[in-house]
Amino acid sequence: MYSILKIQDILAAEPLQLPNKTAIIEHLLTDTRRVAFPETSLFFPLVGRFHDGHAFIATAYARGIRNFLVSKNIFSNNELLLTEFKDANFLKVDSILRGLQKLAAAHRRTFTDLEVVGITGSNGKTVVKEWLFQLLREDYNIVRSPKSYNSKTGVPLSVWQIKPDNNLALFEAGISTTNEMSVLAEIIEPTTGIFTMIGEAHNEGFAHVEEKIREKLKLFETCSTILFCADDARIARLIKKEFPKKNLLSWSKENKKANLQLFDYQRIGDKTFFRFSFKQALVSTESSSVVLLPFTDTASINNAATCILTLLTLKTDPSVIAQKIAKLEPIEMRLELKRGVNGSFVVNDAYNSDFTSLSLALDFIAQNDQLSRTLILSDILQSGQNPTTLYRKVADLLVEKGITKLIGIGTEITAIQPFLNNTIAAQFFESTQLFLNQAKNADFQNQIILLKGARPFTFERIAERLSEKNHKTVLEINLNALTHNLSVFKNILRGEMDVRETLEVSRTFASSSNFKLQTSNLPKIMAMVKASAYGNGSDEVARLLAYNHVDYLAVAYADEGIELRQAGIRLPIMVMNPEEASFDALQRYDLEPEIYSLRVLENFVKSLKIRPDTEWVAVSKIHLKLDTGMHRLGFESNDIQRVIQILKDNPNIQVAAVFTHLAASEAALHDGFTHLQVERFSKMYAQIEAGIGYKPMRHVLNSSGIVRFPEYRFDMVRLGIGLYGVDSSAEIQQQLQVVQTLKATISQIKHLPKTETIGYSRRGKLERDSIIATISIGYADGLLRGAGNGRFSVGIHGHRAPIVGGVCMDMTMIDITDITNVIEGDEVEIFGEHVPVQDLANALQTIPYEVFTGISDRVKRVYFQE
Repeated sequence: MYSILKIQDILAAEPLQLPNKTAIIEHLLTDTRRVAFPETSLFFPLVGRFHDGHAFIATAYARGIRNFLVSKNIFSNNELLLTEFKDANFLKVDSILRGLQKLAAAHRRTFTDLEVVGITGSNGKTVVKEWLFQLLREDYNIVRSPKSYNSKTGVPLSVWQIKPDNNLALFEAGISTTNEMSVLAEIIEPTTGIFTMIGEAHNEGFAHVEEKIREKLKLFETCSTILFCADDARIARLIKKEFPKKNLLSWSKENKKANLQLFDYQRIGDKTFFRFSFKQALVSTESSSVVLLPFTDTASINNAATCILTLLTLKTDPSVIAQKIAKLEPIEMRLELKRGVNGSFVVNDAYNSDFTSLSLALDFIAQNDQLSRTLILSDILQSGQNPTTLYRKVADLLVEKGITKLIGIGTEITAIQPFLNNTIAAQFFESTQLFLNQAKNADFQNQIILLKGARPFTFERIAERLSEKNHKTVLEINLNALTHNLSVFKNILRGEMDVRETLEVSRTFASSSNFKLQTSNLPKIMAMVKASAYGNGSDEVARLLAYNHVDYLAVAYADEGIELRQAGIRLPIMVMNPEEASFDALQRYDLEPEIYSLRVLENFVKSLKIRPDTEWVAVSKIHLKLDTGMHRLGFESNDIQRVIQILKDNPNIQVAAVFTHLAASEAALHDGFTHLQVERFSKMYAQIEAGIGYKPMRHVLNSSGIVRFPEYRFDMVRLGIGLYGVDSSAEIQQQLQVVQTLKATISQIKHLPKTETIGYSRRGKLERDSIIATISIGYADGLLRGAGNGRFSVGIHGHRAPIVGGVCMDMTMIDITDITNVIEGDEVEIFGEHVPVQDLANALQTIPYEVFTGISDRVKRVYFQE
């Protein structure tokens, strides 16, 4: 535990504000979504190329955090923020990241007697670390890196975990370019160093492989003992050159001078038997020890050898080592073998795609001799090699390892084709998405399928497609698509997309003295997150929107805004339907009501006047809605003078914005009426502006209006359905990505003769022998009854299957007679990327809004970000 004053001293930080000098810090926090112990946490708002964590200080504060490290001058122009967070401690440093690293390094230095093992290399770091934990956890109190926390932020968070009762630490350190390892070494200060293997990953960050090895070796400056593989001459030579006076211990399958010798390999089933002998300071063990390793691939043997050498260094008895090695379990973080479609198995190694790791993964799948071997391989990125040279080597490797089919994905992988010599069947796709669009599960029968892709190719989607499915009904929300769609509209507002920007901006009344065309300063964006963000779940969506710097959020009712505030959302929030009973809550939760009538305005004023002085809010922001032709809610022109008078009599009420709702901005047929609405709005706005003496923001455009009427963007726009991937005007639909995908699974398949009937009231009449599948979704989930009796078809295996009979409460029947290779447990798309939500909306004679918001709460929402 560290006091806030001790941290101030360690970091030489400037105390911006320290109302609680007795605060104790136990936890370091960089993500407000992972708050567990707010009272004893210190928040580090990390700053990156595309984000600034300081934007989440309010979120952290709302979640109970009261200790913050900030960059210099972050509050210099806004003392109100310090007042708002008056009970919070703020320390100022030049660099948030460096502050995190320095604090962790200071923490490490307090444990002078701790045995710390630092692990680096290109391949095997995480497996070696996790296996060492498995092998030693009974003998030591171990602290280790969580998962693969080996980066400039992961390492300090790992080291901070050290506690006084730990007597062994296992920490990974990974780098991608020069001048990174020195910082990590300062934090870890290992006493024993392990160098696993070297590969081609991140070669572009170094001049050559020797420079990469030297940079990684910087981790070992404080080590007394260094362990490595003597079979890699480059590693062995450089370690001996850089550390001639340290205790250097090596293992080898070939070099008899190595300290640990491995020999007499024999594979029996899914296990490998081998012997080892160990010598240190030229003193050999009297006899060799036999090891049974429950793996047969080369990577596992190499990692096991490293672990054996480490245990021997820690003076573990060789016979005990053999017993422990036999109990090793696979590490799912890397190579994972899972059941796939049609009797196949899938190995998902979509973490990297360098040549060395490919070779090891091919050894892994070679354990299964009964199945043919298919490799799905992406472009090998960051190899630092000429593509021709690289892919010639890869082709030779695939032939040697017995690959029977290659599916290449990317723009460079086709360079391998001339070197396959017609010995391996090959297909190529430019992108993962094209593969997903064109490939069928039926193409994969009784195979072992290795997925080897660089991270940008998102092979996780392929793994999901080819893996065996469990029954489930889920609404997937693609946060990447949501961010993309937001960017599309931002680009339109910036004028970077040729959508409507080339059109004439003159309109029938553009010369009106009451109309001003805004051409400077980008308009703000108000994102609509009402109705649980159109069924997506408002909390997660709102956080993503805040992260991507929208300016306002809009909800329908106060309760929705309160939920966002309680979730830590600090963006301004407009409440579109403020009920009078919620006026007090609006003030307490800093929500801004839409005021649309004299009655509501007058009652809002009364609610402020009856508040106790101790709770008085100096300024209450409101949004005035004008009715210009929608005739739903809003002030009419004859209300304006009374509105002005009320506002003048109540200067504590500030009009944040004046807006209107366009009735048909998506329909060219009604463009004349849209222009008329904006003209009416402009005249009414001019009256309000003159009457109150200042200029509130103006906004009239919704999603389709943003695209179709650039001249009316004014000070702010309201982004709704377009954010979720639907363009009502259909002008930029191709630019938008699908955000929501509703999925079910096949529960049962029946083969039925013609003349049979399906479902309640025997509405589904078969006119041919049919194959009928029952899927795990019904009208209680949001697939409404109007979709039944053939009016809508779901998607399966790239085909559409019509609904037969009526939709039941929890189940629905579909006709899959014309679709081959469908089995129970297969996934069915109700709407999403392959079945447009518009199709379901049309079948229900409604609009996508209603479909999205009608998805039941019992349907699990899954958020994913590629």
